[in-house]
Amino acid sequence: MAEFAELLLELFCEEIPARMQARAAEDLARLFADACAALLEAPPRDFYGARRIGLTAQLKPSVTTEGKEERGPRIGAPDQAIEGFLKKHGATRDALKEEGQFWVLSKPGRTLEARALVAEAMPALIRAFPWPKSMRWGGTSSMVWVRPLKRILCVLDGAVVPFTLAQGGDDGHGLASDDVTEGHRVMSPGAFAVRNFADYKRELAARHVVLEAEDRARLIRDGISALAAAEGLEVVPDEALIAEVAGLVEWPVPLLGRIDDAFMDLPPEVMRTTMRVNQRYFALRKKDGSAAPRFALVANIAAPDGGAAIIAGNERVLRARLADARFFLDLDRKQKLESFLPKLDSVVFYKKLGTQGQRVARLENLAGLIAEKLGADAALARRAAQLAKADLASGMVGEFPELQGVMGRYYALSQREDGSVALAIAEHYRPAGAADAVPWEPVSIAVALADKIDQLVGFFAVGEKPTGSGDPFALRRAALGIIRIIRENGLRLGLRAALHHAAMEIATSLSILDHAQRLEAARDFEQRVGSQAPLASKLYTYSQSELVEPVLDFLAERLRVQLRSEGARHDVVAAVFGATPDDDLNRLLARADAVRGFVESDAGANLLAAHRRAVNILRIEEKRDGHAFDTGYEAHLLKLPEEAALAAALEEAGSRIRVDIEAEDFERAMEAMAGLRAPVDAFFEKVIVNDPAPELRRNRLRLLARLRAAMDAVADFSKIEA
Repeated sequence: MAEFAELLLELFCEEIPARMQARAAEDLARLFADACAALLEAPPRDFYGARRIGLTAQLKPSVTTEGKEERGPRIGAPDQAIEGFLKKHGATRDALKEEGQFWVLSKPGRTLEARALVAEAMPALIRAFPWPKSMRWGGTSSMVWVRPLKRILCVLDGAVVPFTLAQGGDDGHGLASDDVTEGHRVMSPGAFAVRNFADYKRELAARHVVLEAEDRARLIRDGISALAAAEGLEVVPDEALIAEVAGLVEWPVPLLGRIDDAFMDLPPEVMRTTMRVNQRYFALRKKDGSAAPRFALVANIAAPDGGAAIIAGNERVLRARLADARFFLDLDRKQKLESFLPKLDSVVFYKKLGTQGQRVARLENLAGLIAEKLGADAALARRAAQLAKADLASGMVGEFPELQGVMGRYYALSQREDGSVALAIAEHYRPAGAADAVPWEPVSIAVALADKIDQLVGFFAVGEKPTGSGDPFALRRAALGIIRIIRENGLRLGLRAALHHAAMEIATSLSILDHAQRLEAARDFEQRVGSQAPLASKLYTYSQSELVEPVLDFLAERLRVQLRSEGARHDVVAAVFGATPDDDLNRLLARADAVRGFVESDAGANLLAAHRRAVNILRIEEKRDGHAFDTGYEAHLLKLPEEAALAAALEEAGSRIRVDIEAEDFERAMEAMAGLRAPVDAFFEKVIVNDPAPELRRNRLRLLARLRAAMDAVADFSKIEA
């Protein structure tokens, strides 16, 4: 037998939902690898399609396990205990030996045949397969599967690996392994036998089945692009739809259909969504980007008439779909956008966070405040926030939720709202993902930030924080959206103040505060402190301790994650964040860039080493003395020129660093810090910190505390990696 034997496994069933196929194939490969790890040369290669998932793998024909010893009962234990131990391991007393106070069973290694191991593992794997949804079908078997399972193909080295799904009194639908599969349901019906993967893939192709999902996707992508190009058009990119259609067809045949001219005045987003969601059609556009009166579809059969009947049938279906879309559009346009707002009072946003109507009121106030901070038109921002969610109650968005925001923009423009208001309605959900652009117009930015900040603060307020295993309310995405909007637009926005106001709005909206407190909360929150008024103090404490700082920490962590993904030095970022309560992200990032340049220079590297030395000395001596050393050294106790020079350098550098940081000139602050290198080096070379004289030791430790404080004012350098 060859060094490795090829295994081919296919689970053939009725049509599997496209969204489940890739994950199912991954699960099959993972579970098989877990069950047969000792036999595998390399990870299995999986494949999937509309009616099958499977894998191929190279297996060792057999494997011999190492012998091992199992400690059993104590010497003198009752016979029942010994017999139970032997029965458990399938051994006899002859295999026992005494070691110390215990009986020990020597278990020799055993040879596992690949065929036997696969046959043993597969029934349980198949019966317990983790589909998101499963079904029962005819017969008496209790076995479930995503769709009725029809065949199991399992061959190793050209021969069937025999097993059955029968279990006890359950016949497992009579399913047993074989070497047989099927081709295309319509074009090449019937079963055929295979012996290996190459044979399997070749014979499927001859029977009108393209096995690999990547190949089907390529045929779809290239096919519809070629058809569009032949008419001077291009396909609106949609890789997700290509992947979905590749899971629906086995033999992709791209075709072009025509859109009735009567529907070409519909918004292009409406046409695209109608085609995509309902029919899995691809939208086409002209070279200037406008919608083309054509659409692409993918048939699962090469029809004798070249697809003419298929195209005609799909054109009829599309006309009906677009007629429905026009009905919703015309119905919505009969009323003003704000007329939808009362309906939002009965639409629950989240059971613990009230209705969409309550949320809109919060967004108005928060968007207006953020707009003021950014120098945008606060009145327009408030108006945009008021209308941003109105289209959720429209007929069109009720039919196609994907169009929320998009339809609001069209309806706002039709009633002659300001262009920036209409744009903000469309853009306030952005960025919807990593590949989505952020809003750039000031009013849009204000509303988008208000929407995401309210989402974060609200869910944190009711205890719905993300966990390691889940983020059902997409709070990580909201946080990254806030960060990207601020970073990519270069905004100078104090997040803490915005979060305070969001907390205030949550509290007042949900009646956490009474009417008197609501009036107090309406004032400028940033100007209030806890000592000025009891009500202000209560609100400040509530927002600060319960909401603001946890949300700010969450945003900071998301920023660190994003920076690490960009290749930034995470230790530098952590050092800067640890040194300041600053909530201006772009100022923090500018400081981090300056610190990174400093620590990567020769002067910075040397000074960093000195900082570590000083910190280590202080840690040891502070532990010994039982208290931290303050920075108030006494000048008359600076006996050596090196310690006097360091003190003078620290006074000069400290004042320069404070001024430069306040002026946000972080490069100059780093230059001032770099000037400490020479006096610090001289100090450690010439000065004995732990001088026998207690007053000199204490003064020198205070001088090191001053060095630590001066550097830590810029960044927490203890977090910088060597």
